[in-house]
Amino acid sequence: MAGNSKRKGAMRNPGSKKGAVAGSGGQKSKGLEGRGPTPKATDRPNHPAYRNAKMAAKSSAARTQRRQTKEKASAETVAGRNPVVECLRAGTPATALYVALGIDADDRVQEAVRLAAERGISVLEVSRSELDRITAGAMHQGLGLQVPPFEYSTPDELLEIAQHSTRPPLLVALDGVTDPRNLGAVIRSAAAFGAQGVVVPQRRSASMTAVAWRTSAGTAAKLPIAMATNLTRTLRDWAEAGLMIVGLDADGDVDVDGLELATGPLVVVVGSEGRGLGRLVKETCDQTVSIPMTPGVESLNASVAAGVVLAEVARRRRIDAKG
Repeated sequence: MAGNSKRKGAMRNPGSKKGAVAGSGGQKSKGLEGRGPTPKATDRPNHPAYRNAKMAAKSSAARTQRRQTKEKASAETVAGRNPVVECLRAGTPATALYVALGIDADDRVQEAVRLAAERGISVLEVSRSELDRITAGAMHQGLGLQVPPFEYSTPDELLEIAQHSTRPPLLVALDGVTDPRNLGAVIRSAAAFGAQGVVVPQRRSASMTAVAWRTSAGTAAKLPIAMATNLTRTLRDWAEAGLMIVGLDADGDVDVDGLELATGPLVVVVGSEGRGLGRLVKETCDQTVSIPMTPGVESLNASVAAGVVLAEVARRRRIDAKG
């Protein structure tokens, strides 16, 4: 018996515990622990509910931006016989035509009343003193046209329109163009040469006033115009979506003859009449382009320069489509 006890003792490892020598060390029970509650569907990137929530948030942000833009805008009264007639001819949205009592009804007055009636715009006869008040003392010559705030699109809406077009995306951005006539002329060129939309910054930029409407010759009614809270961020977003950013600059990387990017998805950025492109906007551009000119000639203004480059883009795209 004693011998058997000695053998059994010799077989046991001194200091070891009774039972299995190799074990999980308690890790098995930890491995069985849950990972916490399942995330909500809207918090899981691969779930349809997540994508739907993102789209809803994006739409809500667009509506908020549109509302804020509209709140910043205000109604405008165009004063004077020629400006009023030109606005009505161009199809500028209007809510009322004010005609002073006892006005000398020349051809312009008669045409204004006729155009307003054809478009269903209210024609209101008011005293000259009342018209003075409505037009804030401007030289109205007995005519005033009430123009409502312009309905801007959002940059995201412009991008979506461009991406779903049958033509390669072409958008125009204005960086600090403060003359509404230049804005209207750029819009007209953009429409003529196949752009899907124009974007302007919210600050330090011309907006869609009646003057811009008139200069655009009515094309502002056919081409979406967006307002960007931050133009640089908008351009970066468009670049991430696959559009190339080209800025007009007197010291460009290439001249307009070498604009090889013209046939692909493109954003043409037009700088201000004086300082040109802003620093941050210029840094966002993939390429800058200049327009060759005869020495000694003053530089082109913003709208003319935009027309030249957009015409070249359209020409190259026509050749590419044939070829």
